Amino acid sequence: MTATDSTGPHSLGEGIRALRPRWGWIVALGVISLIAGVIALIGDAMFATATAVYIVGFMMLFTGATEIVAAFNAKDWSHRILWLLLGALYVFAGIICLQNPFAAATILTLLLGFALIIGGIVRIFLATRVRQGTPWGWVVFSGLISIFLGAIIVAHWPVSSFFVLGIFLGVDLIFIGSGWISVGLALKRHHATA
Repeated sequence: MTATDSTGPHSLGEGIRALRPRWGWIVALGVISLIAGVIALIGDAMFATATAVYIVGFMMLFTGATEIVAAFNAKDWSHRILWLLLGALYVFAGIICLQNPFAAATILTLLLGFALIIGGIVRIFLATRVRQGTPWGWVVFSGLISIFLGAIIVAHWPVSSFFVLGIFLGVDLIFIGSGWISVGLALKRHHATA
């Protein structure tokens, strides 16, 4: 018996076949995500923003704890100290997010605005370098949209901090929910024919 022998699927096809009978659960997850996204968009954007910051805060705490644990597996003291400092920084940032979500939202929103602007500029630059055989026009268009959205966020900062992250969370949940519903319904179709 080898380490690859297990009760789980060994290929993508086997994994999909194992999921087919559970298509209803996948659709239910999609519906819940979709409803949560709609609530985030039409409900209280400030509450959705606080929720997004709490999610980021918990992710930072988990990442920081993981970095600290990984530090004890480092080969030498210089790497160990670096991992410990990085882990402590993540934990500190996570605590700030959880203790004062709107102050953290202000910082995160500004970073998001600048990231969109910089990402858009880089996308346009790269698209103009590889024109032949690529849909470079669409890449330039998406870069312009990113720059436009980032500029709006930065221009309305710090007021935008109270709703931007909530809107992004709502839109993300709607797309995630739609994706899960599509996957679940596709599994149902294949389950019925199998």
